[in-house]
Amino acid sequence: MASNDSTSKTIIVALALCIVCSVIVSTAAVMLRPAQQANKDLDRKTNILAAAGLLKEGLTVEEQFAGVTTRAVDMATGKFTDSVDLATYDQRKASKDPALSDDLGDADIAKIGRRAKVSLVYIVQGDSGIDKVILPIKGYGLWSTLYGFVALESDLNTVAGLGFYEHAETPGLGGEVDNQCGKLSGLVRKVTMLITNRH
Repeated sequence: MASNDSTSKTIIVALALCIVCSVIVSTAAVMLRPAQQANKDLDRKTNILAAAGLLKEGLTVEEQFAGVTTRAVDMATGKFTDSVDLATYDQRKASKDPALSDDLGDADIAKIGRRAKVSLVYIVQGDSGIDKVILPIKGYGLWSTLYGFVALESDLNTVAGLGFYEHAETPGLGGEVDNQCGKLSGLVRKVTMLITNRH
């Protein structure tokens, strides 16, 4: 009888501990959500500035990003649109939603599957007009999809910078995309493949 009491008490204590821990974790997750979102937004802005070569020490990211204008582009027309809320729009989620994206079908050379109908672009104004345009990019690597930003000069033909901020490639060769040399060599490989495939 004593062993049964001991077993039941152990189960009750373990169950109570699980409930208390789950309540604490759930509460922390809810309370920390605004801070997590703020950090995610700050990381996005940092990566945009870094890709364009505009990230400088001595100023906060928010101060530097004040010179960047975010616009939404309708991918069907190529024109700016006000159809989405720039503060809340998530292009990655939209690209997975059939109502908010297009299936690329046979034209999908990057093997990304779907493209959001509305894309965000980031414009840096200079003294004489547009200085840089920063575009979100994604492409399929060996094991995962790579997400990054490419910055174009005002002529929209010259690449000013390129950076990847998220991928799940292996730390070996795939992980080289995180290095400065990896960024450049990755771009050169992709451009070479595109040119080769067109001829």
